[in-house]
Amino acid sequence: MGRGGHALSAALRIEDDPRGFRTILIDRPATRNSIDRAVADGLREAIVGAPEASVVIGSTDPRAFSAGADLDLDDAERASVSDSLYALYQEMRASPRIIIAALSGSAVGGGAQLMIASDIRIAAADLVVRFMGPGHGLAVGAWGLPSLIGRGRALDLCLSMRPVLADEALAMGLIDRLAEDPLPEAIDYAAHVARLDSGAVRTLKRVVGLSVADGALAEERAHNATWDGSIPRGE
Repeated sequence: MGRGGHALSAALRIEDDPRGFRTILIDRPATRNSIDRAVADGLREAIVGAPEASVVIGSTDPRAFSAGADLDLDDAERASVSDSLYALYQEMRASPRIIIAALSGSAVGGGAQLMIASDIRIAAADLVVRFMGPGHGLAVGAWGLPSLIGRGRALDLCLSMRPVLADEALAMGLIDRLAEDPLPEAIDYAAHVARLDSGAVRTLKRVVGLSVADGALAEERAHNATWDGSIPRGE
């Protein structure tokens, strides 16, 4: 990826900026950045090992932030990857780093949850978000949505599994900003955070996070741990 670039996973492109932050791009364009073991584990390792100030998570493919679970995995592996993703979300919530998602195209299922586990969400006008779940026997997104958009809207998105376009996502608080090109804006934001007092930044993230019940994430993860990985085709 240029200066400071290195790879923890072939599915990711990673660059450490000398200003004190890390950019992580999911790089599986052939599958619209669907999530497999390499993506889930690579993201977690990349976040844990990042410079302390901030992290940008984006995509090398503007068509998709992440299309969610990799449908080519067998059921048992898909279920295992789902559980690994919950460990990733927990790591993102607990990390002292400010995690900024640069979003375009589709963010579905696990990709949508990766979005809400981030601290700041900057999106292009073509963003489409969808929380797939109950149709597959899963509870998806209920741990993080209420603190962003309220209880009623959270239930609506989880139960209806309907697509949410960028303008509506901004109006309801599902994303924080719209940008013509979200990745450069996310990088500028990360550089800004890196210039702030690190102790104050850590405290702000911790205090804001107190409004999110981490027990909710654990309960949703426990329910989904019983999932066999099967996904009805055609949905």
